[in-house]
Amino acid sequence: MSIISVDGLTRTYRQYRRFPGVMGSIRSLFTREYTEETAVRELTFSIQEGEAVGYLGPNGAGKSTMIKMMSGILVPSSGELHVLGQVPHQARKENSMQIGVVFGQRSQLWWDLPVKDSFDLHKYIYKIPDATFEKNLTFCLEMLAIKDFIEKPVRQLSLGQRMRVEIAMALLHDPKILFLDEPTIGLDVMAKDQIRQFLRTVNREKKVTIVLTTHDMKDIEEICPRMIVVNKGELVYDGSVAKLREKLGNERQVVIEFREEPGIIDVQGVTLLQEEGLRKTFLFTRNESSVFELVSQIAAKHYVEDVSIEHTDIESVIRRLYQQLAANQ
Repeated sequence: MSIISVDGLTRTYRQYRRFPGVMGSIRSLFTREYTEETAVRELTFSIQEGEAVGYLGPNGAGKSTMIKMMSGILVPSSGELHVLGQVPHQARKENSMQIGVVFGQRSQLWWDLPVKDSFDLHKYIYKIPDATFEKNLTFCLEMLAIKDFIEKPVRQLSLGQRMRVEIAMALLHDPKILFLDEPTIGLDVMAKDQIRQFLRTVNREKKVTIVLTTHDMKDIEEICPRMIVVNKGELVYDGSVAKLREKLGNERQVVIEFREEPGIIDVQGVTLLQEEGLRKTFLFTRNESSVFELVSQIAAKHYVEDVSIEHTDIESVIRRLYQQLAANQ
């Protein structure tokens, strides 16, 4: 069952054109000219109930615009969009009861009030039954480890603590869909891991559909089996992480430990990525079967102590996809 359906969706912004200089400012008083920028261009896709989907793209690709349209904040310029069977901007109140939204750089918490007061206000606004509220609050307190600072004012929380609270509050009313826009931006490694583990649990155990925009590829690898990639508002990939890696991930990183300094490695298809004394990381740009041949060529010329082959991470795969897009433009 499609919980989100997008068909030919477009969103265009109209902006006043500004003329330079003093005369330009005077001209602007009497002449109104506009420029149009298309943030989302004829997108078509669907998301099934219970999926966890990463929505990716470079800066300016229209990711936040898409989240805002799906949550009913923005109105599409053309095309069709249905979330939970309704047009989001036409049924904002009804849809808001069934979705949760977290913007990494925007807060829905009351800055000077204790965290618990924000939770209580959320309960009142969403008319959450006592039993549901207590059950979900207990779940979030334990999974996100926020019990120790629930009585603190929001302004005293660290960024990582505040983001855990934001995610908890978005789930208190049992939403069917959770929209996350850059939820781990600026967080340390420990905070990111805690949030990722929590989101995996929410998706798998509570069957909450997750739509996640992020620049952190580890978020995608650990949370989302499926990726939608956009570039300049257009859809360029929709499929599994595994298939994209298979399609573009023919590079392999190989770590070689030498017995003595080998000097310059001059083997076609091999690029030095990192040096840590006698431990060196190389990028092999051929298919996996030829990696052993290339390592053998190096070992024939230099004393090799140990070799380990690493799979290409998703960040490298996405980088290659962006490079291909840039080359085709």
